[in-house]
Amino acid sequence: MAKEEPPSASKDLQELQRKLSLLIASVQSNSKVVSFMKSPVGQYLDRHPFLTLTLLVFVAVSAVPVGFFLLLVVLTSLAALVGVILLEGLVISVGGLSLLCVLCGLGFVSLVMSGTIMVSYMVVSSLINYWFSLRLLPQHNSSGDCPLAMKSAHIEGLYQE
Repeated sequence: MAKEEPPSASKDLQELQRKLSLLIASVQSNSKVVSFMKSPVGQYLDRHPFLTLTLLVFVAVSAVPVGFFLLLVVLTSLAALVGVILLEGLVISVGGLSLLCVLCGLGFVSLVMSGTIMVSYMVVSSLINYWFSLRLLPQHNSSGDCPLAMKSAHIEGLYQE
């Protein structure tokens, strides 16, 4: 038997759901979001949520390496002004190749993370739906007159005669 939640937890979940609904509605009604969603790219990403999530994770994860690369470019450009032109070309080439390797690795990692997030979402969603369906089931049959129980009692009475 599952423990019953205190009434405040149910109230808190409803309040959280209401706040999330308001947040989603405010984001979806933003004029920039509406114009982006009407564009071909927005419509394509709307039809392919896994690709959208992968792209979002990739951009979020790749921000730090790109920042380091830009810092490296700025620092080597300053060094070039001092007179180290050959070193600049070498460092930018090595940095560019390193960035390419890191971004390819991060692309793979973001793909795996997106897959894991999607699978986790499906599993948790299924478990929550199953839990709520089990929780609502005893409320429907609380009167005690289950049709299957009445039918089996009737069949047993026929066999005794």
